[in-house]
Amino acid sequence: MITGRQSLAKPGQASGSLSRGLEWLWQYLRDIPHPRILDCGPIRQSTVSILMRRGVKLYVADLLTPLQKETAHFWDRSQKTSQFRLEAFLEQVPPIPPASLTAVFGWQVPDLAPRAALPGFMARMLSYLEPGGIFFCLLHEPHLPEGAGTTWWLESLTTLGSRCDDSRPFSHPPITNREMERLNPGGSVKTFLTRSGLREVLALK
Repeated sequence: MITGRQSLAKPGQASGSLSRGLEWLWQYLRDIPHPRILDCGPIRQSTVSILMRRGVKLYVADLLTPLQKETAHFWDRSQKTSQFRLEAFLEQVPPIPPASLTAVFGWQVPDLAPRAALPGFMARMLSYLEPGGIFFCLLHEPHLPEGAGTTWWLESLTTLGSRCDDSRPFSHPPITNREMERLNPGGSVKTFLTRSGLREVLALK
């Protein structure tokens, strides 16, 4: 079952890479026959098919694209300093009961969101997770200055496909592991480094 208002993105040229973070995630979830997952990226048919075969109940809400395109609707520019409209942004998420999700695939949403909005964003995502649930995301390292236009999808349960539609730089400094820990109070954070200049981060509630 897929819940959410979203069309499938057009497939791009695959650039698959094995994900140690996803390997850990699916091993952690091995005894759960029907995980409930929210995907926060532009959903692709391969992701849907792979998760359906795994028995996932899938919610979808493309929170990544509006951040990449700096969609005007989510910004209040009436003041000297622009303010991000977090509540309007989160209205894109379909109705999800509190403490009901097994995992959230956040992709690079935390990396691209305004830093002032991160505590509220993470609090909402964590509120959807059941105890022991996982928020999975990708964060850039300081030596990776560009790649804010990258989108991600599943080519298998443990293989990530990606496409970079533009090479524009990241607008915000990298989020540190300590900052992720502060955004997940009462939980824990696991990090896997990759050769591409990204960290795969799993925040366990």
